Amino acid sequence: MHEPAALPPERVRAFCSSPVRVRATMIAYSSLRPLSGSRHVLPRSPTDQVRSPALTSFDEALSRVVALAKPLGVEIVPFAEAEGRVLSSPLRARSSMPPWDVSAMDGYAVRDEDLATQPAVLPVAGEAAAGDEPRSELPRGTAFRILTGAPVPHGASRVVIQENVCRRGNHIEIMTPAGPRRNIRARASDFEQGDVLAPAGQTMSWRAMTTAAAADRSEVEVFRRPRLVILATGDELAPPGEAHSRPGAIPESISYGIAAFARAHGCEIMRAQHIPDDLGQLACSAEKAVRDADLVIVIGGASVGDRDFSRRILGETPDYVFSGVAIKPGKPVWLARRSDKLILGLPGNPTSALVTARLFLAPLLAGLSGRKADDATAFRTWRLGGGLSASGDRESFVLARVCGEAAIPLDDQSSAGQRALAGADLLIRLPPHSRAFALGDEVQALCF
Repeated sequence: MHEPAALPPERVRAFCSSPVRVRATMIAYSSLRPLSGSRHVLPRSPTDQVRSPALTSFDEALSRVVALAKPLGVEIVPFAEAEGRVLSSPLRARSSMPPWDVSAMDGYAVRDEDLATQPAVLPVAGEAAAGDEPRSELPRGTAFRILTGAPVPHGASRVVIQENVCRRGNHIEIMTPAGPRRNIRARASDFEQGDVLAPAGQTMSWRAMTTAAAADRSEVEVFRRPRLVILATGDELAPPGEAHSRPGAIPESISYGIAAFARAHGCEIMRAQHIPDDLGQLACSAEKAVRDADLVIVIGGASVGDRDFSRRILGETPDYVFSGVAIKPGKPVWLARRSDKLILGLPGNPTSALVTARLFLAPLLAGLSGRKADDATAFRTWRLGGGLSASGDRESFVLARVCGEAAIPLDDQSSAGQRALAGADLLIRLPPHSRAFALGDEVQALCF
């Protein structure tokens, strides 16, 4: 009996909504051969076993990602929650800053005309501190004790710093002639009411938060953050700290790196799940993920092995943006649409997964969250701190570390490697069929 290569969408929905347990549902669906106890895998036809996805060039795949990476919408958030968000509209100042002339130093506010005779002896007519309401007038022939940030009384010409003043009781004596510094910050010397303090598209970094707070707005309009669900597949995977106690298991590492990467790029992680190599369970989890999230990342199962199921959740006619990319590492990476949602399939090897995330997930998240997708893949020129062999027929990306002004390729370039990832700062880009590179040659590289 011929068995389909993918679960039809209506079967997936029935599977996901049924109260019957996975095992019973899968057996009822078709006469599937059991594997590893109660889990079941859909057998592949001989054609499925040898079929490989068509490969798209890196530049073409990247251009398709950038074209899709458009903002998801806007929302209003409290200002205190705006850190890391991207403004969708300009942030304008509610009032000028400073709102009136203020003292730049601790000292005494005086009129220049009262300093004509040296030494100048003046009575102290009052005092002002930061937060006080502006005073209307400084009486002639007097001085005001004034602290930094305090409003300067009308009529004052300058603030004489306290180091140049000798105070005796309620009088001051100024021995030093007035210089060019007035020590007064003029009203609106920083910005005027209505000035744009942060433009649309500004990422609210710690510096931008400081500037934007001065606008005196309790809420800001920002682009919505992409909602992400991560599905990591593989029978051999176990949570960190548990793998050593289960024969045949290895720690599941990629989802933790991808989650941290996505958060750093402005994403909201809804959940990260480990799914065994069972098409039914994966299809059910993926169906729910597509309902809940804007973007679903499926880790592993992207190749053409007997238990590589991730592509088959898309049904018989997947709407691929690309089904594989002519790069090394990371050839199996794929991106598909499901209605208005996106599903990104990353390879199951750690280095391959993180390299493809940097190349494709970074611009995708940038565009979806309101930043410029192109900026996420800005290569720059570096000088090599070591040699590189000639590349093959695919575009290659080489892990490297920064040493001063040089890019030093790492010794371990295995797609399955994990140790080298912690020491990598750069991805060196090598075109297909490129020559060998020597120490000091220029290469293009991307921050990693």
